Amino acid sequence: MCTVSFISKGNTYYITSNRDEHVSRPISHVPKEETIGSLKQLFPKDPKAGGTWFTVNEFGAVGVLLNGAFVRHTPQGNYARSRGLILLEVLASKNPVVVLEQIDLYQIEPFTLVLFTSQLLEFRWDGTQKYFRPLDKAQNHIWSSATLYQHEVMEHRAKLFSQFVEGNDQISAKDVMAFHSNNHNDYENGFVIDRETGLKTFSVTQVVLHEDEILMRHADLLNDSIYEVPFSSRQLLV
Repeated sequence: MCTVSFISKGNTYYITSNRDEHVSRPISHVPKEETIGSLKQLFPKDPKAGGTWFTVNEFGAVGVLLNGAFVRHTPQGNYARSRGLILLEVLASKNPVVVLEQIDLYQIEPFTLVLFTSQLLEFRWDGTQKYFRPLDKAQNHIWSSATLYQHEVMEHRAKLFSQFVEGNDQISAKDVMAFHSNNHNDYENGFVIDRETGLKTFSVTQVVLHEDEILMRHADLLNDSIYEVPFSSRQLLV
């Protein structure tokens, strides 16, 4: 939940996320379908809190979390709920934007949410205020967690991403997975990290949305395993 990219290829979209955690954190369960509220969702589950950082619902709405909002914050502890459970609640609705507008985030740790429905939205909660920023879904975008990366590092990573996208006219979803699974000769600030502090990239998760098809790929980097899970859906919102 520390790097997210969004790539638009006409009527196909690739949304890809790296999960960076401390090595003391348990490995997530592989992606499975669950019914949350009245809607089916497909997501890898965090066994510690029961939530997730990446989910897609049966209407093709996708939500991906990043730690932090605009700047690095000091965790306060004893938060009311896990951000991963908030994400599942938001995507349990046919109108997740409305849920974001109405949900009470008091005593929830700061986070950034990339939300893709019929539109692309960047949502940030800084611990006090909500920020909604609509984005162009015909363009490519990348986000890096404010808790792990300084501004200049974010810019460097964005440059690497731009070079990758612009240098690949026929870019595929698997190409994007490979890019996200590469440390780019930098285990401190690359897309795959392995820091002396114990922070490590656990996995790379991706959703491919194409017309009425949804496919989730999940690469468990610690166990060198890749899972591909198709998801039956209703008519997609995209």
